Amino acid sequence: MKHPLVFAAVAALLSARVGAADTVLFEQNFNSLSAGPLPKEFLALAGEFAVAVDGVEHFLELPGSPLDTFGALFGPASAAPGSLEGRFFGSKQGRKFPTFGLSLRGAGGYRLQVSPGKGQLEIYKGDEPIAGVPFAWQSGTWTWLRLSMKKQDAGWVLEGRAWADGATASAEPLVRLEVAAEGSPGRAAIWGSPYSGTPIRFDDLRWIAP
Repeated sequence: MKHPLVFAAVAALLSARVGAADTVLFEQNFNSLSAGPLPKEFLALAGEFAVAVDGVEHFLELPGSPLDTFGALFGPASAAPGSLEGRFFGSKQGRKFPTFGLSLRGAGGYRLQVSPGKGQLEIYKGDEPIAGVPFAWQSGTWTWLRLSMKKQDAGWVLEGRAWADGATASAEPLVRLEVAAEGSPGRAAIWGSPYSGTPIRFDDLRWIAP
């Protein structure tokens, strides 16, 4: 739960991740928001996203139905190098699993996605998977995701990390992809597919640019 002491610890940890020269392009932890509609800084592409409250925890929630893929855009349109991260909560039901992720460069941009049904952490371009590695997701727990885009020569390097809440992100990315295309500016986004019929939660979103 988001106890006040936990608030302070998380805030200190997030602040430590931002260097002196870094720019925070977007940040939202929903702590100051009451249960209600999707905040105005988000644009739902599809899905009934809403702020929900469970005890002291405040987060964005996507209902467990209908069974489809839903997303919401936020932040500025940018083509700059940067890193986007957030926490995600989902649960399986029998042999049915949710998927969830975050992306940069707009709705058709690059997405880092946990695909429990495949046992994979994947990078997508739009709706097409282009890289993946084995990943052991734990149902009913919070999972952190971080997608970074770094400039390299005429192209980009994409790095994806995923780790359990309370653990530490690995120094090396779990999945890495080099792309030659320059690409166009776009907003950040979160994504969820509640194929298990249970809600997906999103929290502690932060997008920084060096």
